[in-house]
Amino acid sequence: MKKLILLVAAVAFTWLNAFAQDFKAMLEKTWVSFDTTSDATTRTEMSNKLGLIAKKWPDEWAAHYYNALAKTILSYNESDEARRDVFLDEAEKEQEETTALLKKENDETYVLAAMIANARLAVKPQQRWQKFGKVFEENLTKAKELNADNPRIYYLQGVSKRFTPKMFGGGKKAALPYFEKADSLFAKENSDDILRPHWGKRTNEGFYKEAMGEDSE
Repeated sequence: MKKLILLVAAVAFTWLNAFAQDFKAMLEKTWVSFDTTSDATTRTEMSNKLGLIAKKWPDEWAAHYYNALAKTILSYNESDEARRDVFLDEAEKEQEETTALLKKENDETYVLAAMIANARLAVKPQQRWQKFGKVFEENLTKAKELNADNPRIYYLQGVSKRFTPKMFGGGKKAALPYFEKADSLFAKENSDDILRPHWGKRTNEGFYKEAMGEDSE
């Protein structure tokens, strides 16, 4: 009987391990496909696939996390305001599900919440900057309190500065120190595990190079 129990336990462990590996492999492949393409159709397809992964593995926080992240990024590329808010409604629900599964907030969930808030602001900047600008800053402050070495904090601050008019303290030169700090922290980050978020390095590099040029805006 004891041998049978051990055998069953070993089979169950092997099955669960294979299940987990299958999930991680599919999630990583889909996210990388989304993150490395500039084709709008492919991005939409990969975002939809991330949504299906979150449904197939509803108890995996990372599935909801990357689904929320993809929806947020898609909102920036959408021209219709109502459609942008629909993407962000979905992103907020997935961010909340991520936090619920983790059973607490961490620096990455706060960063994601800040990114969603900034995307909300971007839909109607003049009407929304006061409300969502505050939410954006509050979430990044909380993230920094938990992990001041998270490069995505400074990357998002840089993006915010980059697209703030110069007359209000924004522009490329104002954003440069944030992209520079993010770049140095990205260089130290381990990018081998999809369950340890490491997104943002490639886009930060692009903004960093741009910000080092003449600030003509």
